[in-house]
Amino acid sequence: MTDYKDAGVDIEAGDAAVKRIATLAKETANDNVLASVGGFAAAYRLPSVPQPTLISATDGVGTKLLLALQCDAHETVGIDLVAMVANDLLASGAQPLFFLDYMAVDHLDVTRAEAVVRGIAYGCQQAEMALIGGETAEMPDMYPQNHYDLAGFAVGLVSEPNRLPKDVAAGDVLIGLPSSGVHSNGYSLVRKLLAETDLGSQTLEDGSEVMQALMRPTRIYVKQVLPLMQQGLIHAAAHITGGGITENLPRVIPAGLCAQINPQAWHRPELFDRLQYAGHLSETTMRTTFNLGIGMILVVPEHAATTIQAALPSSKVIGRVVADPSAKIQWQVASK
Repeated sequence: MTDYKDAGVDIEAGDAAVKRIATLAKETANDNVLASVGGFAAAYRLPSVPQPTLISATDGVGTKLLLALQCDAHETVGIDLVAMVANDLLASGAQPLFFLDYMAVDHLDVTRAEAVVRGIAYGCQQAEMALIGGETAEMPDMYPQNHYDLAGFAVGLVSEPNRLPKDVAAGDVLIGLPSSGVHSNGYSLVRKLLAETDLGSQTLEDGSEVMQALMRPTRIYVKQVLPLMQQGLIHAAAHITGGGITENLPRVIPAGLCAQINPQAWHRPELFDRLQYAGHLSETTMRTTFNLGIGMILVVPEHAATTIQAALPSSKVIGRVVADPSAKIQWQVASK
């Protein structure tokens, strides 16, 4: 007699995964979670704010997952998954509320799935939002053997008058927040370099291996930045993801204004220099592919810059907003 397991779907493994995931999700719950993992849908009570506006975001981890498989390191990509959407919500000035994940696999490895969700739960705690639901889909023949894919979905809340960007003006200061590394973008190029050069066998000056550095999870900025936004000290925020500063910062710069960036205003981490050298990459390619050590840029009025830097000691002033209708971004000097 043929059953579902013969077709490649293990219901018992799925049930075991749900039980483990439910325990992890419970650690992220707060008083607004009314129904979580295990039901047909989750329920979350909205906090009370004036003129409430829901902000939503979705993203994945991309081909960094292939590196995770290569390194057999899966918790960090769970953090990455949360970070990509939590930081996007933050860029709108929103308080992240809740998160849902989707994990698709060829065959379910319960231990590995638990490791991924453990990372997701840890990321949710960093972003101060609840993991309230998700889906694990076992689909034999849909994915190569031993592979999986991830997608994350999150909802945040902001009072409409506080939604960002707003009031960006000439004279505003650009404050860069350091990244933890490559974050979750540019890994198709990274993997090409790993395959064609000795990059993966190299050790950085701090003693860490390049592969280890490449697996560092994306930094989550919510706890540090959201309180400053709620004080009205920030006009805009750009999450530096695929496309680098060159493509992402202009998304929050209004017409008629330009962001002037001084790339010598911060120290570029060694890892990016190794990537550039390994692939003989142009500076343009570097700037439009990687974050180069800056994971988020805050656009703040000049009078608030000192306060922001005092609250964020590792931040750097990296430029200004100027009146210029001819371009959205200008790199003031070459960094090489």
